[in-house]
Amino acid sequence: MKRFEIGKHVPQKGGFSAFIPNSFPPATEIKLPIKLLSAHTEAVHLLGKLDGVFGLLPDKDWFLTMFVLKDAFSSCQIEGTNATIPDVIERQNIESRSGPLSDVDDILHYIDALEHGLKRGGESPFSLRFLRELHERLMEGEKTSQFPFMEEFRATQFSYFGEFRTTQNWIGGTGLDDARFIPPPVYEMHRALGDLKKFLQTDDEFPVLVKAGLLHAQFETIHPFIGGNGRMGRMLMSMFLCQEKLLESPVLYLSSYFKKHQKLYFERLNGYPNGKVSEWLAFFMDGIIATARSAIKTCNGVRELRDRDMQKISELGKTATQSTMNILENLYKMPVIGIADIVKWTGFSHKGGYNAINRLVEMQILKPIKTGGAAYAQKWMYSDYIALFSEDQDERPASNSFLNTFTMVPAFSKNASWG
Repeated sequence: MKRFEIGKHVPQKGGFSAFIPNSFPPATEIKLPIKLLSAHTEAVHLLGKLDGVFGLLPDKDWFLTMFVLKDAFSSCQIEGTNATIPDVIERQNIESRSGPLSDVDDILHYIDALEHGLKRGGESPFSLRFLRELHERLMEGEKTSQFPFMEEFRATQFSYFGEFRTTQNWIGGTGLDDARFIPPPVYEMHRALGDLKKFLQTDDEFPVLVKAGLLHAQFETIHPFIGGNGRMGRMLMSMFLCQEKLLESPVLYLSSYFKKHQKLYFERLNGYPNGKVSEWLAFFMDGIIATARSAIKTCNGVRELRDRDMQKISELGKTATQSTMNILENLYKMPVIGIADIVKWTGFSHKGGYNAINRLVEMQILKPIKTGGAAYAQKWMYSDYIALFSEDQDERPASNSFLNTFTMVPAFSKNASWG
């Protein structure tokens, strides 16, 4: 790709320089290098293969929920959220979530926003109103511990949930004086958002995956919200791929790849405003390829696991087979359970429910995850199934990493990160 200017750093009245994006996309012709075009071809091929493999799964919506959960988990981990997939599944199944908000709730809000966006985005092209609507769902209920000045902030003239920022923000450092990157001021931000909206709604000659990569990097460069820009950008990328119908089902999400290569992810985003567009797109395309291969492996693993466990259950007696098979089917929707779930699914007494659980434990389908305390608090999980969606999810972000920190400063300034 011929190096081209995304924008330039321009001195502002406050004594700092902010990045001002050029018109987007650039008016000059963008020539993609052969290697990038080859990677694009391979990525499109793998997406077609993924579509076919996923289409072979029965009751696809059950498994799709787990892919969405995996993306939410990884995307929020980039932000510094510290939770496990079983934690999220367990809390997801609690009807009343009273008490202080937790990292798990942040992930649940991400899931809610992503699922809403996938439905809403399929009905109409991306719009600025859609972005605000999505942001409101993502950030509503955000932990006030993460935003120590939240109550004061809500009372000021500045907007937050579901609104574009009305003041200057920055990335890295403690303020505008030592920031690593300063996004465009508000008036330039609105112009850049208008360009990005037009870019997404225009039928042009950009290869779809290249366009998706540019969408994410350009959105992060604009940084139009006070918080949540990283999660928003990653969601938009997934929604765009679905809107362009590269996949029949929304089963490809890149957050786990970005989390696994988090340092390089931030490096490539840092380089994008400085004209290193080809480096970013090469990283992005590698992510598409690696994630598609991983998703294909997961789909095949789900099918093999299902066949294996159905075979185990079929060797039980007729009555036990029927009820246990019913439990297995429900485990794909809810792989972390308690005795009340078994009773609800089967109509068994508590004693019969425990007998069913013991059978599944003996067959190494279920494993206990909580011991001690009241008997009703005992939980079991379909661990082999969860493991298929938990690959590369073991690492937790360092709590002191400045890249994962968002500090709210009262009224006049905010600090953010690429995440």
